[in-house]
Amino acid sequence: MSNNPGRKNPLLQAERADRNRKIFIQVAVAAVLIGLVAAIGIGIAIKKAEKDDPGPTPSIAAAQAPGAVTGAITDNGSIRVGKPEAKVTVRVVADLQCPACKAFEAAYGKVLDDAVSTGTAAVEYNIISFLDKASTTQYSTRAANASYCVAQEDPTKYQAWLTAMFAQQPPEGGNGLPDEKLIEIAKSAGYSDAVASCITDRTYEKFVADTTNKAFDSGIQSTPTVFVDGKQVNPSALEQAIAAAAAGQ
Repeated sequence: MSNNPGRKNPLLQAERADRNRKIFIQVAVAAVLIGLVAAIGIGIAIKKAEKDDPGPTPSIAAAQAPGAVTGAITDNGSIRVGKPEAKVTVRVVADLQCPACKAFEAAYGKVLDDAVSTGTAAVEYNIISFLDKASTTQYSTRAANASYCVAQEDPTKYQAWLTAMFAQQPPEGGNGLPDEKLIEIAKSAGYSDAVASCITDRTYEKFVADTTNKAFDSGIQSTPTVFVDGKQVNPSALEQAIAAAAAGQ
């Protein structure tokens, strides 16, 4: 049989087609793998960014009337309530799920209220969330978040809100109060409907976590822990410690 230069070799064509198909598949697989690697990398970057994002920071507007009770957020995340002329600073580290903190509030809440109203002392409420494990719904975190929500709207009502929260403290090991109840308590303390979304959205959840870590890093080991002008005091000696600090002793 003679060769025909003008005739294409079917076997050669099949081999070329098969080779081209393999190359195409290899290129497609490589493209898919590159895409997957890129997607995974982007996903990891997004998750890291979300983890590293500190979230919004609460802020409290200064009081307009001279000599009025005002509020602020301190560097350690405490909610400071008091008059500008207050010479004594009391810091209370507490968890709203903590039974001992509830007992402290019942015994000394009025002492702190009076100290603020008379201008004797400003009180820094360092609300943390180390007792999330004591509820099935992260109640400590949700309550601490609500603490910032209400303080941001009006610090002058904060102490009354805190009293109401401790009065309705849920038992450890349960579900904790639902968000609807937290909103109800806020409204009963005179806060507006505007705090509702802040509570349900857990706006300051990451800030609460950061504040809690700062407290632990500073050496806090239990709640309540109380300081007067930076010096830790026995809660039972709070009133005397405030009086001594005010007198410059």
